[in-house]
Amino acid sequence: MTTSATTADTSGSPAPVLSYSPVVLSVPGRPVDLQARVSAPETGTGLPVILLSHGHGPSNNLSSLNGYAPLVNFWAAHGFVVIQPTHLTSRTLSHLVADAPGAPFFWRSRAEDMTHILDRLDEIEKAVPLLAGRIDHTKVAVAGHSFGGFTSSTLLGAKLTDPDTGEVVNLLEPRIKAGVLLAAPGRGDVLNGPMGDMLPVFATIDFSTMATPALVVAGDEDDSRHFTDMGPDWHADPYTLGPSPKSLLTLFGAGHALGGIPGYDVAETTDENPERVAAVARLTWAYLRSELYPEDSTWQTARDALASGPDPLGRVESK
Repeated sequence: MTTSATTADTSGSPAPVLSYSPVVLSVPGRPVDLQARVSAPETGTGLPVILLSHGHGPSNNLSSLNGYAPLVNFWAAHGFVVIQPTHLTSRTLSHLVADAPGAPFFWRSRAEDMTHILDRLDEIEKAVPLLAGRIDHTKVAVAGHSFGGFTSSTLLGAKLTDPDTGEVVNLLEPRIKAGVLLAAPGRGDVLNGPMGDMLPVFATIDFSTMATPALVVAGDEDDSRHFTDMGPDWHADPYTLGPSPKSLLTLFGAGHALGGIPGYDVAETTDENPERVAAVARLTWAYLRSELYPEDSTWQTARDALASGPDPLGRVESK
């Protein structure tokens, strides 16, 4: 099933957003404390949660709890509690963790950060002013951009092999009920760029076990030659190779930043397009609403509305 995508807004009026950081969790064995930003609507109860995994981009600060404001602000204003950890890969921590086990990419630790957050969600809820008692702990989704998309795919069930030990690793987090993969890496058997040698774990990913529902978002100009010469279709692999139910949003003219989701007016965005970013925010919000609340027709309603625009920004297909 395929529809065209424009930026029609089916999301209603936004609420004021409360943002609190850092929430600090001491984790045994982690070289530094786990810090996170929590953003939530000012009002409402029974709020669902999005765990947001940042990428490994060139900026010094955006790949941390301080990034992705265009998405975070929208999601929180429309009813989600968004929790953003700073993973050990963040350049804000490079001087502290350079010699730690798992450096420099910490692929296992990134996924474990999300499990620690879910294990201690009660503690986080109480630490954030005005949030206690307002979270629905059964409604949890994960979203991730770039390397964060890789992290999210493992939490959704994609298996991998530890390149150091040969161990098959399953990081599935069953408390996560749906996901969004934004410009995520694809299959590993086509890696022929320099980053493939630096990140051998990417070569082992198996999307056939990623059974949790997910929306894959890919730009049709996101040509990641530093990983592969496969072209932009590589970023659609989690959809192509993953089992149903899955959806794919292909954005026309979009590069790796998908119009600028890492932040407002940031240098690393090569395809600056606020309209595209707004579409990503709305579509991902609608998808997660309907996945977490099956009786909610927001996703289908949004797709129907988006298909009616005269100048589509992309297309949506599902299986």
